[in-house]
Amino acid sequence: MFLVDSHCHFNLLDLPANDSIDQVVTRARANGVHAFLNVCVKISDFPAVLATAKAYPFVSCSLGLHPNEQDEAVTGDTLLQLGQEHKVVAIGETGLDYYRSEGDVNWQRERFVTHIEAAKQLKKPLIIHTRQAKHDTIALLREHQAQQVRGVMHCFTEEWETAKAALDLDFYISISGMVTFKNATVIQDVAKRVPLDRLLIETDSPYLAPIPMRGKPNEPAYVRYTGEFIANLRQTTPETLAEQTTHNFFDLFKGAVKPHV
Repeated sequence: MFLVDSHCHFNLLDLPANDSIDQVVTRARANGVHAFLNVCVKISDFPAVLATAKAYPFVSCSLGLHPNEQDEAVTGDTLLQLGQEHKVVAIGETGLDYYRSEGDVNWQRERFVTHIEAAKQLKKPLIIHTRQAKHDTIALLREHQAQQVRGVMHCFTEEWETAKAALDLDFYISISGMVTFKNATVIQDVAKRVPLDRLLIETDSPYLAPIPMRGKPNEPAYVRYTGEFIANLRQTTPETLAEQTTHNFFDLFKGAVKPHV
């Protein structure tokens, strides 16, 4: 089986002294996970994110500034300069998150637009984070014609109506291990209804470990549990789901290298 972890954070793993990213990758590959997207959340962390991607031919990376990282700023010129690196296959994660931000959040919207416009100039897809901001997120994607580059709604937690709006913009929907949680009925409904050719799976490692690993630090090997759970929801086989989500990943992220397994 060939699985892809379409959204992980290798450089945020808090590994003990006797562990390493090499070992994390080895464990993932032993579980059928053979390609990875190492996602950037701070511009100051980008050199480390890029270095990890360069260390492994089957690891790609993104460039972006998370909407909650208010202490950092980013310009379009910075995104355009750094985003030309061939290992960068996407811009983000970016988007809107009103859950942790108080007061005027116009700075988030301005930053989001900066990412969208840079992605269009670079012709690279977007990785979208949205939390308690679904209407504004979709509105800005529409207003700035993000469908020109497409992208993914990562770690999707909204209801079907928002998923449908994103699909109408030619975006993909990525489901994390949260779908395995007992009370995640809204996410489970979306996971069943998204067209199979527009579905991705992810860990968002080191966060949100799926059952049966819930409570432990998440890592890319565990994306198999999410895939198996969604396959069961959709009454298909894990192999079918793995094959299609892998195809979807390389269809969206054109610059990612598919390893021979």
